[in-house]
Amino acid sequence: MNRTSLPAFAVGLALLAPLASARGVSPYLPLNLSPEMERQIERVMILADRPIMSRPIAAATVLDALPQACRVDKALCTRVRAYLNGYMRKLGVDHASIEGAVADGSTTPLPNRYGMANESEFQVSASAHWQPSSYLIVSLGGVADDEEAAPVGSMVSFGTEYAQVDVGYRPRWYSPFTDSAMLISTEAQTLPSITLSNYKPMTGLGLTYELFMAEMEFSDRIQFGDNCNVAAPPQEGETCTEGKPRLGGMRIGIAPVPGWSVSANRLLQFGGGERESSFTDFLRAMWQPRQYDNVGEGVTQQTQFGNQVASFTTRFIFPGATPFSAYLEYAGEDTSFSGNYRLGNSALSIGLHFPRLWKHFDLTVEASEWQNAWYVSNAYGDGLTENGRVLGHWGADQRVFGDAVGAQSFMARLGWEPGFGGLMQLRARTVENESYSGVDYERGYDVSLSYSRTLMGVTAGAEITGGQDAFGDSFSRIAGFVRFGDEWDSGGASGDWGSEVRRPNGAQLFVDAGVAASKVRINLGDGSPNETTSMELTPHIGIGARRAVSSRSDLGVRMEFDRIDDHMLLAVRALDYRYRTRGPLAFSGFLGAARYDLATPAYGYYLGAGVQWQNLLPNVDVGLDLRYADKVARDKLLPTDPASTPRPDSFYDITSYTLSASYRF
Repeated sequence: MNRTSLPAFAVGLALLAPLASARGVSPYLPLNLSPEMERQIERVMILADRPIMSRPIAAATVLDALPQACRVDKALCTRVRAYLNGYMRKLGVDHASIEGAVADGSTTPLPNRYGMANESEFQVSASAHWQPSSYLIVSLGGVADDEEAAPVGSMVSFGTEYAQVDVGYRPRWYSPFTDSAMLISTEAQTLPSITLSNYKPMTGLGLTYELFMAEMEFSDRIQFGDNCNVAAPPQEGETCTEGKPRLGGMRIGIAPVPGWSVSANRLLQFGGGERESSFTDFLRAMWQPRQYDNVGEGVTQQTQFGNQVASFTTRFIFPGATPFSAYLEYAGEDTSFSGNYRLGNSALSIGLHFPRLWKHFDLTVEASEWQNAWYVSNAYGDGLTENGRVLGHWGADQRVFGDAVGAQSFMARLGWEPGFGGLMQLRARTVENESYSGVDYERGYDVSLSYSRTLMGVTAGAEITGGQDAFGDSFSRIAGFVRFGDEWDSGGASGDWGSEVRRPNGAQLFVDAGVAASKVRINLGDGSPNETTSMELTPHIGIGARRAVSSRSDLGVRMEFDRIDDHMLLAVRALDYRYRTRGPLAFSGFLGAARYDLATPAYGYYLGAGVQWQNLLPNVDVGLDLRYADKVARDKLLPTDPASTPRPDSFYDITSYTLSASYRF
């Protein structure tokens, strides 16, 4: 990409932002800077049946959601509306926060804190806006600790609700998860970028989109020429190049029915130094990664266009007196097998969020697992990082820099609004790297307890954290903070949420139990003939939720467990559709992702169809499903694995026929 491409991209975005007839631009709410208020926003969006798929959230989006949420919890809406009033002014300070801390032990990175480490003694953040016109906003902001400072939130925004252009340091988070995002999050510092997006969904599909181009930090380890090893420090005589790589990205999402949304997300790191390429090449690589972006099949490290990651995300809201949100992220560091749509070096994340349990409590649990090669690259020695921090999941910072090792992470967060007011939160995290790495990693973990409340118009509180990093070093931190402008505290009042709210007709929780007949087709990728196991009968268990989206159609999510060829198969139906006929029969189709528990985990797409006899007994349905896990893949990383030629990975196609009874409650 030549030096004029970034300005040209800006001009192109400007031309796509008509300033007539449509509603104007919107400021954005803080991202991982005001957790108490962000928790309130999350509640509003769940009660309004609007799944959050990316962040930061436009203030106008929350304002539009308030009328529906107010039918359930008026007290919550009153607090959020008062908070949003500050964003509706022509000139205002939107956020200000100061935190001081005493720390000990390891200098481990703090998750999702814009690059801040445990040893940092303070962090300050602030943002303000000036809106001279409905179609123009100038925002000033920043985040700083005792090591670094960045103008996070400083940008100029112009356009309309259907085409808003943001030029500056706009943070971004491409995931429905609250504690992690595989592609891009706030783990590292915010990149300077140009963004085109809409905050108002378009068409009956509820279409939202985002396109951006960003500039990364300077790197002297960029692949160029035949004599370059980006995996090691620069050596005399090498032909590596140096410069600032570009990061381009896009997100396209739909929300065709209330309570359910799905997004496709993509990032591409390219250019830098002598690797500068045209914008046309960038577009080609975005849509045809196998031909332009993956090493192999005629593409070498020298001719590889860049470094890509992609994901599919979905979120489902189950309504009622105790609503919850279930969400999934299936991501890949490159492509797999053939075609451009199969994700390779995969990652699977599953989450559940209960915004209110037992009146005063809320609960969030999130788990992630990723295969090797995340955030590292053959073309870029620094990989997908900024100033030493990965752009995505915080767990990948718990390893030797550049180590291509997979890992598992888990997070649980319990919130409590006590009767005397304020908010207390207990959070636990853990991360464990795979054992095939040459580094002797240990399980990393941290536990934190925080309390905050509103006092004289400000939020004041404290947090204590302790744990151990992946290298076995312990750490601890005690922090106190004051935030200005957050009106979130209920003062101990429980509100009216749940007092008259009931689960709507057609919303069901259910469990499945039955038997599965399964076989596995194995392609070891070493040139040997494919093998197919004999059909075997094994128990099958599932748990799920669904809700009616029309008079005869249901939509839901489901998690299923099987043991096939003596290995556990975990499958998630991210889209579980059912059509009910006028008679007893119902027909279903589903899409999702599967995890096969081999020597190292294998991942692939999961799909199928079925037929169900409804109400054979009271609250009991009986169904027959055909299920297929497509090209479930794992890289050959262990000494016991077969030869890595002609392919570096093995594939497993799993076919299963399931007869099960489903109990609804």
